[in-house]
Amino acid sequence: MAGHSKWANIKHRKAGQDAKRGKVFTKIIRELTVASKLGGGNVADNPRLRAIVDKALSANMTRDTIDRAIARGAGASENENLEELTYEGYGPGGVAILCETLTDNKNRTVAEVRHGFSKFGCSLGTSGSVAYLFERTGIISFPGNVSEEEIMDHALNAGAHDILGAENGGIDVMTSLENFGAVQDALKAAGIISVSAEMTMLASTEIDINLKDAEKYLDLIDYLEELDDVQNVFSNANISAEIIAKLQ
Repeated sequence: MAGHSKWANIKHRKAGQDAKRGKVFTKIIRELTVASKLGGGNVADNPRLRAIVDKALSANMTRDTIDRAIARGAGASENENLEELTYEGYGPGGVAILCETLTDNKNRTVAEVRHGFSKFGCSLGTSGSVAYLFERTGIISFPGNVSEEEIMDHALNAGAHDILGAENGGIDVMTSLENFGAVQDALKAAGIISVSAEMTMLASTEIDINLKDAEKYLDLIDYLEELDDVQNVFSNANISAEIIAKLQ
């Protein structure tokens, strides 16, 4: 095993936040629609769509809802355009933040995102200012009672690039977008069933932040994730367990 993954805890906290907002389904449906419009509605031929379908299933979205969103995107006309825009900025303590959006009005979206950064004393950066710190990565998570050796054997042979131990005692398999589906299929064929699978942006380096910055940082993330046009927010902030305990 090549290292230690914090993704399980990050994912757990974010999932809880999204569930409280009740917006997770709406955001996933938009992602499904755009992915099927851009790459076609066949999951086998569209790695990005496959990743979002897995994300939808992990969120307990029904197959019927998923299929309707894919059909809508695959049959969308040109005047139903949603534009993908990514905003980059600097949060409290100098942390790097990526904000992925889907919008039909980029002037509205940039104004709302910029207001959020300004409200919490942060700033938007220029294109490319922090994106180089992140890599799009597929993460397939397994419970701790699954054989690490068996996972490693099948996952690496199918194209996974890393196997990490998660903070919750489980195992995270890291893949590229292109190999995401193949790795899942290989593990499933071997009878190894994941508890979740999704694409994310992982930072190559992390920045530790103190209690004061952590409070402001979480307020900023909450604000951004509440915006209808915002799909995902990623950062390289590292909040220690001690600080998290104080914030709860």
